Amino acid sequence: MGSITGSSKGSWHPTITTKTNIKSYWINWRLLLCAIWVLLAIIFSLFLIWKYECFRKKPSRNGSRERKQEITPATLYEDETWRPCLKGIHPAWLLAFRVVAFFLLLVLLIVNAIVDGGSIFYYYTQWTFTSITIYFGLGSLLSMYGCYQHHKKSTGDKVDNVDGDAEQGTFTASALPLSSIPSNQEKTLGATEEDLVLQYASTWGYIFQIMFQMNAGAVMLTDCVFWFIMVPFLTIKDYNLNFLAVLMHTINAAFLLGDTVLNSLRFPWFRIGYFCLWTVTYVIFQWIVHACINIWWPYPFLDLSSRFAPLWYLIVGFLHIPCYGIFTLMMKLKHYVLSTRYPDSYQVLNDFRLGPK
Repeated sequence: MGSITGSSKGSWHPTITTKTNIKSYWINWRLLLCAIWVLLAIIFSLFLIWKYECFRKKPSRNGSRERKQEITPATLYEDETWRPCLKGIHPAWLLAFRVVAFFLLLVLLIVNAIVDGGSIFYYYTQWTFTSITIYFGLGSLLSMYGCYQHHKKSTGDKVDNVDGDAEQGTFTASALPLSSIPSNQEKTLGATEEDLVLQYASTWGYIFQIMFQMNAGAVMLTDCVFWFIMVPFLTIKDYNLNFLAVLMHTINAAFLLGDTVLNSLRFPWFRIGYFCLWTVTYVIFQWIVHACINIWWPYPFLDLSSRFAPLWYLIVGFLHIPCYGIFTLMMKLKHYVLSTRYPDSYQVLNDFRLGPK
């Protein structure tokens, strides 16, 4: 899902099939059906976020602490944003990975803009690629903060008035719910349950986790459509793909999967709502632009002049479920493998046993 160019002979560019900035293009049954699909997606997404997100339950998140707080899939603790999933891995390794990923993605995005021009940001691929770049940039900052916290704890300093323990992360609070054997944690820390506190992640921490889940679905959708729909179609038409297009539809998934293997972030299923809203925002943006300007559609299946447009919109909409599901299965596989092979070192709470409370 992006600009696909090759040599001057046999390269593919979108073309204008019909005028889009005229009234007859928009007032028809095709737009009505597509608008219904989009509206249903918005309602579905907002309902999931309202029902399962913890905005209503825990209004004061920033730096707040509570004792014996019930853990839900929406709960996020501060050190989950920067702590590796295995105790034996120093947070600096995750920091290094995120910094390298950020700079490589940023350079690739800049090169793509220079080679193909600013029109690349007309594509869903570049929207998602930009979002992933921001994700790794924010992740690098959070990891830097985490390394600072980890260093203070390893040297015996106090962090936020909580005694440090080098192996347990930023604070005692997050270690308790993340352990598969809470009683062992308590013995190690030498603290009673009443003495333990839980510190929620900051607003930026929640934004980071939401971006992680939104990008996971968007990357799967982007790469699946590119490799399984667009590439076979272009191959039949005898078009060539350039190295940049292939790289951008590969490296995004590679870096995101690498971060997934290392990080401690969980994957509550209800945040598919953010993924759907991301795609809906892109579609509405395209509609507004085309209603104002007569311009080509970046993807043929978005063109409302085709009588199959409602079907295409419906198919792409339903593709969000398996694309998000693929990543959910990867997270389950990660949890099963690491919790089985490294039960004493693995420190990620299993969302899939919590239920959507």
